[in-house]
Order: sequence, then C-alpha cells, then structure tokens
Amino acid sequence: MARKPGMTDEAIITMYKSGMPFKEMEVIVGLSDRAIRNVLYKHGVPMNREQYSGQPRKNKVNERYFKIWTHDMAWVLGLFITDGHVNKKFHSISFSQKDERILKLIAKYMEADYILAPIGPTRSTPTLIINSKKLKKDLENLGIYPNKSLTVPFPNVPQEFLSSFVRGVIDGDGWVQKTGYVMNVTSGSQNFAEGLLSVFQSWELRSEISTTINQAANPIYRVWVKGKYDLPKLAKIIYNDAENDNFIFHKKQRMSQRIDY
Repeated sequence: MARKPGMTDEAIITMYKSGMPFKEMEVIVGLSDRAIRNVLYKHGVPMNREQYSGQPRKNKVNERYFKIWTHDMAWVLGLFITDGHVNKKFHSISFSQKDERILKLIAKYMEADYILAPIGPTRSTPTLIINSKKLKKDLENLGIYPNKSLTVPFPNVPQEFLSSFVRGVIDGDGWVQKTGYVMNVTSGSQNFAEGLLSVFQSWELRSEISTTINQAANPIYRVWVKGKYDLPKLAKIIYNDAENDNFIFHKKQRMSQRIDY
C-alpha cells in the first residue's frame, strides 16, 4: 500500500493519539496496520492494545456533559448540531470549526483532551475528536444520530437555556450580513428549520424560511431574521447569558452594531 499525500509521520502519530483505531487509520493514511505500527515504533510511541483491536482509545472527557442542562452545555449542543459529527462506525464524536479558539473552549467545557484530527487532503478545517460511547448515546437520546444533516430534529431545550442554544446554532451555521440588517441559519433538516423559525417567532422577530435545492437534489432550508430593529433584538436575547468569549466575535459585532435602535 502507498502512503497517501500529506500523511507524514507526525500526522500518523497525531491520528493514533486521538484514539483512532488502526482499521480507520488504514483508509486515511494508505498504509497497512503493520506499516502504521512501524511508524509508531520508530518514534517510540507507546502502543495501546484496545486501539489495535479496533476499539478507539478512551480520551479524558466529562461523560455526563450532555445530561445536565447549563448555558455552556446548550451552546456546545447548538454548535454540535450544526458543526458536529457522530461517527457511524466507532464510538466517537467530533466538532469542526475554522475558529480553533472555539474548539479549545469546547474541550475546556467538556473537560476533554484537546486532540485534533490531522489536516490533510480530505480535511482542511480544524476538527476536535472525542471518543466516548456514553456521549454518543446521550446525543442519540436527544435525536442526534450519524448522518444527521437531513434528519436532525429541533431538540427539546428548556426555555431557560434556549437563548444559549440558538447562539451555538448561529455560531455554527449562521451567516450575518456585514451591515447588520440580515441573518440566516442554513440547515438540511426541515424539522430543525421549522423548530428554529418557531423560536424566532416566539421572540417576535421578523423571520421566515426559504428553500433551495442543492447539487445532490436535497432541499436546503434557510431561516431568516431581517431588520435593523430585529437583529439588535436577537443579539440582546442570545448574548445575554454569554460569557466574554463563548461566541464568534464577528457575528456578535455585526448583529449588535445597531443596538441603539
């Protein structure tokens, strides 16, 4: 087998330390499990028997994180629904974010080891990997499964934490116009889009849904909030319970710039 471009020894070691099983590494790296082990031996990396057998190594993480509602948990859940991934084959979840500061904050909140998937030909966005069967199960209990983009429901978020959840959703898949007059959230799930619209309507915001069809012939839903009065009102709601850094800075700035209205 030929090693794939970009798969350096350092990338292989990072992948192994993330807890990724050898069977999964073989596909990404392009090497047999024996060749991968030889790379690890060469650099003196300690071997993990469970990982070699095909089970991902368990990372440090608070496995009760999604069991107890808090503003931080609601924000992280909103990010996960939009920018997260549930591994179908293995007991792991991951978050992808261009702003690596957000990934570090997620790891801090979840008391998780900060392990990023290696950047390579098939992955350019920083991705935090967390191995945990219990977390995966708790997300399933919230209706979040592998290949969730078209089917994910709008979860039953307690009213007290709804603003933080929506902030996470906007941080994940939201777009805010530079002038601060328009915001939308994109989703492939009609159920989720309609649930989000319902929340915006309950907050008495000028909101609507538009639908387009993507190249795969799947519908894409955009939930809009529009208006120089409505964007500042939305900002007041979703940033009220935020800390100093648990949000995407430029999105807050754009939505808040007309706050005097």
